Amino acid sequence: MRSLRKSWRVCLLLLCGCMSLRAQAQRSPEELLLKDYRPVSIYRTPHTHVQRAKYPAIDFHAHPLRDPAVSVADWVAIMDSLGIDKSVVLTYATGPLFDSLAGVYGQYPERFILFCGFDYSGYDQPGFGPAAVAELERCYRMGARGVGELGDKGKGLFYSKPVPAYGMHIDDPRMAPLLEKCADLHMPISIHVAEPIWMYQPMDSTNDGLMNAFTWRLDDQPDIVDHAGMIKILENAVRQHPRTTFVACHYANCSYDLTILGRLFDRYPNLYADIAARYAETAPIPRYVAAFYKRYANRLVYGTDMGVDPAMYRTTFRMLETSDEHFYEHDLFGYHWVLSGWDLPDAVLKKVYRSNARKLLR
Repeated sequence: MRSLRKSWRVCLLLLCGCMSLRAQAQRSPEELLLKDYRPVSIYRTPHTHVQRAKYPAIDFHAHPLRDPAVSVADWVAIMDSLGIDKSVVLTYATGPLFDSLAGVYGQYPERFILFCGFDYSGYDQPGFGPAAVAELERCYRMGARGVGELGDKGKGLFYSKPVPAYGMHIDDPRMAPLLEKCADLHMPISIHVAEPIWMYQPMDSTNDGLMNAFTWRLDDQPDIVDHAGMIKILENAVRQHPRTTFVACHYANCSYDLTILGRLFDRYPNLYADIAARYAETAPIPRYVAAFYKRYANRLVYGTDMGVDPAMYRTTFRMLETSDEHFYEHDLFGYHWVLSGWDLPDAVLKKVYRSNARKLLR
């Protein structure tokens, strides 16, 4: 009887959900909200189902599992089914938190590479530096093989745990000992600088990425370094520390103008970029993006930053590997933009999926 009641309850919820979707679809255009806009492509173009990465992939931008229903063993099984050889877990962590994560993921040393954070404790006090360097070295001994994801959207470094460092940027002289120690230990630094340009622009009818930008808006933040300023801060650090390898997360958030990132690549051989979580921002311009990949194939690494759902991974493969056109992924991305695949050649795919990451990870 209890099972029957549960089945009826599920059916009722599904029916209500369908009725709600139908009501939204039938709403008059004058009443339709932007957040409810969910177009369905009517183009009868190829729809390629890519079940596995074409080459064994290294995901250079993942994070510790947050869903208690998914275990590390489950994640490994998902990786096996999709052709993901290894995942780089950007923990942000130092101290006991990093140690606990090292214990969990260390059960699969051939599948996970852990990055630690920086300990910014006392960053605003005289004498900051030696203790942070010592903690970095300790994390290295515990298994960290890189640092990240560092984060700075314009107000200072704040991703690392347990202490944020608001007001201090990656090019601050106080950071120099840490960046140089990373060079000594051959630890690449994954750093998230800025956000996509739409987040800094006015939230009005001219904002091309408004649907996503409003959620992550920065235009209303006082005393924030703007997009160009954050790119300059990144460049300063990369230039000042040529022995240190930097991986700019999310194309350094230059999806709207990849020539900015290309200029940095041309100037600084110690700079790389991951492609994580910016698929929707780049899939609308497939020919331009494909040309960029072909030119800078040695400097880009595959990444996801969107959980561990198999459908998510397969969507990234579809964008990298196919020439599919005019499709949507509303469940993954918060834009209204139509997407197209980049149809990258095998020589580029091998580098982006794997060989560039292997070089960075030694």
